[in-house]
Amino acid sequence: MTSSGFEQVRHRPPSPLDAPRELVVACAPMRSNVNLSTIARTAGCCGVHRMIVCGHAKLDRTIARDGAEQVQLEVRNSLAPVLRTLRADGYRLVGLEQTTNSADLHHYAFQRRTALVIGNERAGLTEDELALMDDCVEIPVWGLPYSYNVATATSMALYEYCRQYPG
Repeated sequence: MTSSGFEQVRHRPPSPLDAPRELVVACAPMRSNVNLSTIARTAGCCGVHRMIVCGHAKLDRTIARDGAEQVQLEVRNSLAPVLRTLRADGYRLVGLEQTTNSADLHHYAFQRRTALVIGNERAGLTEDELALMDDCVEIPVWGLPYSYNVATATSMALYEYCRQYPG
């Protein structure tokens, strides 16, 4: 034990969940498999078991680490049909996007059954995809650039969902 009273504990066992997360991450086609792999790693840490990704998605297991085994990755051609199916299955579609009417993530109350919808790194969510959203949330920035990296922003949103539903 150090003089500060802290001793590093590596690989502490995950906190148990009372029930499986009712959170799905749905991603538009990404330009970077590094971003997608980082999102999968964070999703795994958050207890998310399902990611639906579009395009030519491939995880880099050295980045995704255990998230590659924890999260079921479903690859689809396009996002809009996925979103319609998720809505029919009772998910609230929440886009992570800066829009005219997006809510500040700090003040947004997630529903337990949520599909967090992530846009492309450069283009974000298309007009057709935005039209399907129940809500959009954005993360405030206090400097430049104008937005966070897609993997960073997704990590923040996932963590906020978990803060609201810790168990």
